[in-house]
Amino acid sequence: MNSAVWVLFGSFAVLMALGVPIAFAIGTSATLTFLLFMGVEQSVFIVAQQMASGLDSFTLLAIPFFILAGNIMNRGGIAMRLINLAKVLAGRLPGALAHCNVIANMMFGAISGSAVASAAAVGGVMAPLQDREGYDRGFSAAVNIASCPTGLLIPPSATLIVYSLITGGTSIAALFVAGYVPGILMGLGLMTVAGIIAKRRGYPVADRPSTGEVLRAVRDAILPLGLIVVIMGGIIAGIFTATEAAAAAVIYALLLALVWYREITVRDLPAIFVESAVTTAVVLLMIGASIAMSRAMAFGLIPNAISDVLLGISDNPLAILLAINITLLLVGTFMDMTPALLIFTPIFLPVTQDLGMDPVHFGIVMTFNLCIGICTPPVGSALFVGCSVGGTSIAKVIRPLIPMYLVLLTLLFVVTYVPEISLFLPRVLLGYGA
Repeated sequence: MNSAVWVLFGSFAVLMALGVPIAFAIGTSATLTFLLFMGVEQSVFIVAQQMASGLDSFTLLAIPFFILAGNIMNRGGIAMRLINLAKVLAGRLPGALAHCNVIANMMFGAISGSAVASAAAVGGVMAPLQDREGYDRGFSAAVNIASCPTGLLIPPSATLIVYSLITGGTSIAALFVAGYVPGILMGLGLMTVAGIIAKRRGYPVADRPSTGEVLRAVRDAILPLGLIVVIMGGIIAGIFTATEAAAAAVIYALLLALVWYREITVRDLPAIFVESAVTTAVVLLMIGASIAMSRAMAFGLIPNAISDVLLGISDNPLAILLAINITLLLVGTFMDMTPALLIFTPIFLPVTQDLGMDPVHFGIVMTFNLCIGICTPPVGSALFVGCSVGGTSIAKVIRPLIPMYLVLLTLLFVVTYVPEISLFLPRVLLGYGA
C-alpha cells in the first residue's frame, strides 16, 4: 500500500472517531492526501474546486426535487392509504399485518425515497395495530426495520442517482429499471420469513375484505402510486430525463396533497421547503466532499493499489466479489448509505470492471449491500427509528431480525452472482447493452 492510502483512510478514521461530521471528515482527509504531493494553498484550492465543479451537474438537480416530492408525500397522508391497500393484498396470509407492513414499506419507500421516513410513517401506523392483534413488539419492529429499505431499490431512488454521478454517467434509467426485481425479491423474501414465524406463533389472519373495501383501498392508493407510473413511464418512454421526472414528481405531489387530498395547506409549505432544503444541503455537501476525495484517490493511485491487493488475494472473480460484499456489509454497520456509496464506489468500481461486471449490476449490488447495513447495529439509522416507533429496544429486535438478515444475505449473493436478475429488465425495456 502506498502512503496516500494510509494518510487518506487513517486521517478519515481518526476524524470519525473524534466525532467530526462526516462531510468535513471526508474533505479534510482529501486535503491531507493532496498535501503529500503539493503545497497547502494548492491542496485547499483543488479540494474547493473539485467540490464546486462536482456539484455543477444537471443530473444532481434530481436529488433536491425527489427529496421535496418525498417530504410532500410524507405530510400528505399517503402512508395510511398505502397501508389500507397492503391490508387488502395481504389480509388472508398468516400474520397478515406483518405482510402488510412489508408491502406498505415497499410502496411508501419507493414514493418517499427514504428508508427512515418509511420506517417512521409505516411503522408508526402499524405498531399499534399489531399490538392490538397480539403481535410481539420485537417481531413487529424487526419486520418494519428489515423491510423499510426495500424502497431504496425500487425506483425512483436518489441513491441510484448518486451512484450514476459518481460513476461518470451510468444510465439512470437503466439503474432505475434494474432495481425492480431485486427490490421485489427483497420484499418477498422478508414476507416468506415473516409468514413462517407468524404461522408458528399463531398470529391471526384478517377477515376476507368485501368488494367495497377492496375498491375503496385501490381507489385511495391509485393516485399516490401513480407518482411512480408518471416518473418511470416518462423515463422509459423517453419523454423526460430523471431530473425532469423529479420536477414532475414535485408538481404531482403538490397537486395530490394540496389540491386533491387537502392533507396539507399553503401554510405548511414553507416548513416542508425548509426541511427539504436542509436535507438537500447535507446530502450535497457530502457529495461535493466525496468528489474531492475521489480526486485525491485518483491522484494518489489509491484505487489501483486496492485493486492490486484484491486481485492479489485471488484470481477467482467469485472470491473477489465475495470479499467486496463482505467489506461493504461491514462498512454498512457503521456508516450511513450515502457516504459509504460516495467513498467506496470509486474504490471498488475499477475492480469490478476488471472482472467484466456491468456498472448497472454493480450499482444494484452495492445498493443492496448498504440497504442491509442501515438495518444493522451499531449505527443503522433504520434500526434506531424502527425501535423507537415500535416501542421496543434493540436487544429485543435482534433475535427476530437474525432470520431476516439471513434471507437478505442469501438474496444479496444471488443478485451478485446472477447478473440477469438486475440486467434483464433494462435489456428488455430499454435495449440496454444491445
